[in-house]
Amino acid sequence: MKKSILTLAVLAGMATAAFAQLKDEKDVTITMDLQPILQLNMSTPSQLDFVFDDINKYYAGITKYAATVLKVSSTVNWDLYAIGISNGNVGAGYWDQQIKYGTGGSGGATNKLPLSLVELRQGQPNNNATAATGAFKDYSAVFPPVASPSGSNSLYVDPANAGTPPTSAMKYIAGHSGTTATGADGVAGGSYLTAGGLTSNYYYSIDYRILPGLPAVFPMAYDATGVTAKDLVTANAAGSYAQPGVYTMNVQYLLLEDQ
Repeated sequence: MKKSILTLAVLAGMATAAFAQLKDEKDVTITMDLQPILQLNMSTPSQLDFVFDDINKYYAGITKYAATVLKVSSTVNWDLYAIGISNGNVGAGYWDQQIKYGTGGSGGATNKLPLSLVELRQGQPNNNATAATGAFKDYSAVFPPVASPSGSNSLYVDPANAGTPPTSAMKYIAGHSGTTATGADGVAGGSYLTAGGLTSNYYYSIDYRILPGLPAVFPMAYDATGVTAKDLVTANAAGSYAQPGVYTMNVQYLLLEDQ
């Protein structure tokens, strides 16, 4: 009986060894799709009202501090700029006139108010603009006094009214047009959530100012480069001034992948 049991045990071991190489495998293919992300968060009132109902406001202007806050998150290098646009009911590059007061159009009154009369000031300077070739690379300068007109803060407006991005001679909030020997003038991918908060290249507070002057000729209106004056006297003729009324326009902020 003992011998019989031993023989069965050996046979069982031999059977196990004979079938040990059987194998069955299944594979799963894993793919990865890295979608580029450009995310611009904007905190701002839906409408900013500038009401000039006092002579001091004409001369000193009205400033809206930190009225817009821009926060960027991106997986790619990026540029950020602002552009002034309107519906063009007066003409390309001018504010839309919704209401005019009085008879209007008498004497030197004109409703052709350039979009660039709006001034911006960004709280954080543009640190990624090595290719900038113009007089002003961004909107970080302090607002100039009425006695010293300057295009340092005048809003960029596409001369052709086609929404074309600024060139290297014009202003960007962050990044810039073109490339240099060391690479693209863009901000590296990152996020305001992890990049140092209020002092980072991913966070910008924007002040706005409109200064009509006396008479109301808007001395801070300049061309896209911020060099050539576009105030009402320069653009029209001596004796020109803004026609009283209600005017509207938009400031559009664009975040785009750096090329």
